[in-house]
Amino acid sequence: MTSFGNTISRAVVLVALMAAGNLAVAKRSAVLQSAGPIAFAPGGVLVAADPKAATLVAMETGDTKAAGGGAIKIERVDRKIASVLGATADAIRIVDLAVNPVSHNAYLSVARGRGADATAVIVRIDGSGDIDVFEFDPKKVSHVVLPNAPEDRVTGQGRRARNQRLESITDLSYVDGNIIVAGLSNEEFASTLRSIPFPFESVGEGSSIEIYHGAHGRYETRSPIRTFVPYSIDGESHILAAYTCTPLVKVPVAQLKPGAHVKGTTIAELGNRNRPLDMVVYSKSGKDWFLMANSSRGVMKISTDNLADAPSIISRVEGGGVKGQPYETIKSWPEIFQLAQLDEDYALVLRGNADGALDLESLQYPWFCAFVSLPPLPVWLAVLLTVNRTMRKKRIYRFLLVSPFLPLFSLLSRSSSFGFLVSRAPITRWFLVVFC
Repeated sequence: MTSFGNTISRAVVLVALMAAGNLAVAKRSAVLQSAGPIAFAPGGVLVAADPKAATLVAMETGDTKAAGGGAIKIERVDRKIASVLGATADAIRIVDLAVNPVSHNAYLSVARGRGADATAVIVRIDGSGDIDVFEFDPKKVSHVVLPNAPEDRVTGQGRRARNQRLESITDLSYVDGNIIVAGLSNEEFASTLRSIPFPFESVGEGSSIEIYHGAHGRYETRSPIRTFVPYSIDGESHILAAYTCTPLVKVPVAQLKPGAHVKGTTIAELGNRNRPLDMVVYSKSGKDWFLMANSSRGVMKISTDNLADAPSIISRVEGGGVKGQPYETIKSWPEIFQLAQLDEDYALVLRGNADGALDLESLQYPWFCAFVSLPPLPVWLAVLLTVNRTMRKKRIYRFLLVSPFLPLFSLLSRSSSFGFLVSRAPITRWFLVVFC
């Protein structure tokens, strides 16, 4: 057969596999057409989304040498990345941030250029702040193409004009041997979650997702998940997903079967006119929390209490109000655009600074103490009980020593900066040991 004939034959086979929604592992170099979300799988494998091509690309980084985390601060990181890429800061866009859980090096998905001419680049930053472009080995790359992705064209008019193909992949994460992918499909019920076995072998039809949107007062099936985190509830893997305007929804991973229609449980409405940007889970003082960065409502610290029995929101939440799972806003974390888990104690964030640039910085996770989480009246009741108990046990001197600080701690009970003080002031740490 001629060379031309061989080429045609391979093309026919490739098209047939794609039509069947089952594209085998690619054994060649994969080129990213667009910058999208990124996440790590085991073994130092970076999985990068290419929304325009509706493709997932898995790249072996070789970055498997264990290293500790620790404090990081790189000011004006967007300008430094632009310099490495031979561009200006206004000509790049940082799309996503992921941390290698072994080496603790940061990887950033970056769009170089604007519009249709933008190219996708993966940038790596190590603990010392060195920045380089990650060059993958073509022999250590695999990819899968998602079936039934939206057509690659602009639809709608005016402010509603958009190319839904660019939302074919909005977020992804490795969960229990699978890559979970959120985005849109070309189906009537367009909002989709896909569970794709990893390492890649094939990909089937995703599961359509239906939710109740309290701010809109209706069930919805066409709005994409903007960001999500995996989380185990009573030993069962779930997805905690956030949507625009800002419902928080739990979805059991076990229900994500090809072609299934899954109804998520809306456990919180966190305010309208807002777009969730990123989420992480962390543990502090034996308790788990979600952190969610937002376009308009700051960083929320969301409780994981009673997630298994959290009531479903199935009625309208009026006036842009909030309802459901409790949370607080971390006021000491302004201008956060990306979140990633650096280690057990620190999050790595991409945040805006005073001169309009972006900093890459590690921030210690907010602290939690049952004493300081109470509102002011219960705080003072707890103080009175402590006084009574202390005096009975003849430990009056210890109480007198710390009593001048009690009004301060009452105020701090409503302050999101409390963890900052606890981590740095010995007297506050001592107070927690004594009274918490």
